[in-house]
Amino acid sequence: MTSQPPPDSWPDGVATPLPQPAASPVRDPPAARPRDSAATRQALVDAGRTLFATVGYDATTVRAIADRAGVNQALLFRYFGNKEGLFAEAVLGEALELLADAPRHDLLERTLAAVLDDEQGHAAEILMAVLRAAGSSQVGEAVRIRLGEAYSAAFASLVDTDDPADAAVRADLLLAWLLGIALNRSVLRAGPLHDPQVITAHVLRVATALLGPPRPS
Repeated sequence: MTSQPPPDSWPDGVATPLPQPAASPVRDPPAARPRDSAATRQALVDAGRTLFATVGYDATTVRAIADRAGVNQALLFRYFGNKEGLFAEAVLGEALELLADAPRHDLLERTLAAVLDDEQGHAAEILMAVLRAAGSSQVGEAVRIRLGEAYSAAFASLVDTDDPADAAVRADLLLAWLLGIALNRSVLRAGPLHDPQVITAHVLRVATALLGPPRPS
């Protein structure tokens, strides 16, 4: 670098050079924000449960779950292995717990309320995810059979008959009907099945004829 001439040699009218600012100290980069794995898992579970309930297992993609959870889709594979693994954690376990903990006598009313709930709460999401998964060709057979058998057995226990095969048929007919109502309402939102009170009255009346009078506990 060429050295500056001494001050008394500068010609008139030439401004005195400003002093150069000292170099800023080098700072360490900010520490990476630690990832909360528990929060990430829960976000994926919540997102998956909502999508499984609203659009069904088959139509729910890994990317859609990750986008809704606000995380990279690779994290779903890291924590759950695949979409079915997420379904098992988000729906299967809780669905079986709800079934085990709730009294049988109001099973139909609770399931119907979940189907007709436009602002689905947690329990409603679980039940709707179960109903939609029952007709899925993509849910693993073991998971589908476990869910189907549990809910079919629960409804079959309401049937007023000593014939277990007939009870199973009636229970599956009722579950198929509930699934059809749910799908109809999700597609034809302004259709004739929009009034929950009217639907409930009709379904309970027909269900009584299908299942028979309530069995003693």
